[in-house]
Amino acid sequence: MDVQAYIDSGILELFVAGVLSEAESREVQRLAAKHPEIQAEIQAIENAYVALGESMAPKGSALAFGPVGKEIGVETPGVRTLQASRKPWITWAGWAAALLLGAGLIWMASERQRLREDVQVLQLDNQLLEEQVEAAREALAGTDSLMRELRARDISVVPLQGQQAAPEAYARVYWNRESGQLLIDALGLPEPPPGMVYQVWSLKLDPLTPTSLGLLEDFSAEENRIFALNNPNESEAFGITLEPAGGSESPTLEQLYTLGAV
Repeated sequence: MDVQAYIDSGILELFVAGVLSEAESREVQRLAAKHPEIQAEIQAIENAYVALGESMAPKGSALAFGPVGKEIGVETPGVRTLQASRKPWITWAGWAAALLLGAGLIWMASERQRLREDVQVLQLDNQLLEEQVEAAREALAGTDSLMRELRARDISVVPLQGQQAAPEAYARVYWNRESGQLLIDALGLPEPPPGMVYQVWSLKLDPLTPTSLGLLEDFSAEENRIFALNNPNESEAFGITLEPAGGSESPTLEQLYTLGAV
C-alpha cells in the first residue's frame, strides 16, 4: 500500500471532519493502527483544527495593577483587579470562521478525490479509444486485402440464384482458379435456424458429382457474411444447402438454397 498516496487523497481530512460512512471510518482506523504515519497525520489534522479555532476565538484576561506596582516599588492596597469585558459575538464569529475554513478544507479534499477519479475515467476512455482505433485499422486493412483479391484479373465471379427452398436467397462466389481460394459472399442468405448450418458444394454436372467444400460456420458472428474456403476441384457449378450442424456427406436437395454454374 502506498501510504503517502493514501494520506494525499484527502480521506483523512474527511475522517477528522466526521463525514465518512461507518465502514469507511473503520477502514481509516484500521489503517491508522497499522501505519504510524497515518495515525500521526490524523493527529496533526486534529491539532490544526483545534489550534485554528482557538486562535480565532479571543480570550479574556484579568488586568491587575499589583504586579506592575511591585516592579516600580509602589504599594497599591485596595486596588481591585479589573476584568476585561467579553464580547460573545466575537467568540462565536471566530468559531464560525474556523468551521467555515474546516468545511472549505473538506470540500477541497473531496474535489481533489473527484478530480483523481475523473482522471482515471479519462485514462480508461483513452485506452478504449485506442483499442477501437486499432481495431478499425485492422478492419480497414482486412477490407483492402479483400478488395484486392476480388479485383484480381484471374478471379471468376459466379452468381448463385435462389432455389425452391428459398426463392429470395442469393449468393456470389469469387474463385481464384490459380490459388484455389474461394470467397463466398453470403449476404443474401437468411439466418440459419438453430442446429443448422450452410454447406457449400462443388459440382460436376455430367454426371452430377457433388464435393463438399466446407461449412459457413459462425454465420451470425460474421457481420460481412464473407467466408473463405479452399477449392482444389475443377468445378462446373456451386451450390449451397442447409444441413444439420456438422454438415452432411451428400447435399440435401430439398434444402438447396442457391445454385449457379461457372
